[in-house]
Amino acid sequence: MPLALRYAARSDVGQVRKGNEDSGYAGPRLLIVADGMGGHAAGELASATAVATLAEMADDELEQGEALTRLAAAVDAAGASIGEVVADSPELAGMGTTATALYWLPDEVSAKIAVVHVGDSRAYLLRDGELSQITHDHTYVQTLVDAGRISEDEASVHPRRNLLMRALDGVQPVEPDLSIREARTGDRYLICSDGLTGTVNNDEIAEMLGSGEPTGTVIELVELALSRGAPDNVTVVVAHVVKGTIEPDAEPVVVGAAGEPRVRAQLPRVHFPSDAQRDPNAPDLPPDTEGPPTSEMPTIDADLVITTPTEPRLSPRTRKTLVWAGIISVTVVVLLAIIGTMSALWVRAQWYVGVSGDNVAIYQGVPGSLLGFPLQTTYSVSEVRVESLPSFDANLVRNGIITDSPESAQRIVGDLFGRACLTLPEPPECRILQ
Repeated sequence: MPLALRYAARSDVGQVRKGNEDSGYAGPRLLIVADGMGGHAAGELASATAVATLAEMADDELEQGEALTRLAAAVDAAGASIGEVVADSPELAGMGTTATALYWLPDEVSAKIAVVHVGDSRAYLLRDGELSQITHDHTYVQTLVDAGRISEDEASVHPRRNLLMRALDGVQPVEPDLSIREARTGDRYLICSDGLTGTVNNDEIAEMLGSGEPTGTVIELVELALSRGAPDNVTVVVAHVVKGTIEPDAEPVVVGAAGEPRVRAQLPRVHFPSDAQRDPNAPDLPPDTEGPPTSEMPTIDADLVITTPTEPRLSPRTRKTLVWAGIISVTVVVLLAIIGTMSALWVRAQWYVGVSGDNVAIYQGVPGSLLGFPLQTTYSVSEVRVESLPSFDANLVRNGIITDSPESAQRIVGDLFGRACLTLPEPPECRILQ
């Protein structure tokens, strides 16, 4: 008997973020999670664009031989679509998104799952009670783990654990990871953003994924992340492999930013998929309503003259009140001075990699200024020119790569130098320093 997917999806803004930059999609042939980045540069637009573009292949009945080619082309198309959004609104430059998708390949004898992956969203497989991660994080800390420089436990708390090495930004071409895996009856798949894996460990994921139906599982996983503070958006897509056939008229579930009317309204050139259920976190577009009529301001009678009596002598109670007010004022000034001193010491303990002129530089302090005074000093300026870096890395440097020590900052500059020297034509500083 043929196999099919039973699926569910849920997305939540979390307990800290003001908006949801994640997007998710779950259908009978395709499962997607995209985690947008960019903050003010509209990461939600990037993730929604990626999901909508990838979802265009959901109705195609692909053969196993062409699945990976089509998935790679869909990722390229998603990047191009994001580039078009940025071209229409240049102020959105710097936004980007991860993209992890599973495409279902049914067969009369067996079934397979085609996987495409860019970034640090993850896909897991639970088979016979054993959970395995079937994607590889494209992050800076994962390169350190792969090189044996830090452990998995250290990576989970590393200050730069969210620094991506690959993402869809519409500017820099990206090479996705592609693979095909055999599917079996009883397999359970999970795709999620790092808002889940940052708060819920693998043992807990395995336990919840192994019990209950997909709908109940996505609810339990998101609720557990929320109960632990959920500092990031949380998006979860779950699918079970069951005996049966694909329902030709089954509509997908779209969650997160891709399901929000306000986001879709900002992307008029993007074709969004239909949605079988309304995302409970998706607000309606604000209606065009007029505010209440402004009440008339009261008029002032120009002939009205207000006289003030002669200032009376202060009573003892009033003098006592003023004394206490003075004491409180002095106390507040002292506390502000202490807070200012502690803040200054904290700022001096911070480090980041940024831009000085045309070159990559190391700064002590934090980006920005306070009351016109800079909050950083230049520690050193490297030979690496920002324009010689790949576009994605250059944007990271321009935004400032926060670190915890000058030694760590030097390592980041070294890594940037290595990536700059891989570009063609080779930057002149690479030839000088070889």
